[in-house]
Amino acid sequence: MAQISNNQYYRRASFLISAGKPQQFPRDDGVEVAFAGRSNSGKSSAINALCGNKNLAKTSKTPGRTRLINFFTLDSHRRLVDLPGYGYAKVADKVKKEWELLLQAYLQQPDKPRGLVIIMDIRHPMTEFDRQMLAWCQYYGLPAHILLTKADKLKRGAQQARLLAVKKMLQESGSDATVQIFSALRQIGLDEFVVKLNEWLELG
Repeated sequence: MAQISNNQYYRRASFLISAGKPQQFPRDDGVEVAFAGRSNSGKSSAINALCGNKNLAKTSKTPGRTRLINFFTLDSHRRLVDLPGYGYAKVADKVKKEWELLLQAYLQQPDKPRGLVIIMDIRHPMTEFDRQMLAWCQYYGLPAHILLTKADKLKRGAQQARLLAVKKMLQESGSDATVQIFSALRQIGLDEFVVKLNEWLELG
């Protein structure tokens, strides 16, 4: 297949299933890329911008209320996976624990996902929760790619400064995660992001 240089392929994404327990995960050898991010980080907007459908990934009116893992099909062999938003203070400890167990159950599946996209607000990157996700990636041997979202909120110089700061923190922590600037609103970094996804989904 020829290298796909834009997001045209991802426009075919459609909702498949929501899973609230591991037994509901799709049971096949499909290739998956998952998205994780703190509540209000711009995760849903990033998925919708990628797929050219503003209604694909739903944004809860109450951050942190989405407790399900949502699967979106791209073709018979490939899927995108939207993990629950994490780190919202008003969620009960019991619910947080349930989320953690569900996420761990998903991440520890053999060969799934092929990569994890970690969404961070460029103005508030590398929170405690972001670091936990990166630690899980290291533990499970899972490739990670960070999107520093809402880049349109900062001037170009500030964007680059945040990017360099995050790269330095990753290096100091021993993480091999990659990172880029992204804006769903302005489509900043979309082509770069598509290249990474194509690599993980074996599209090129």
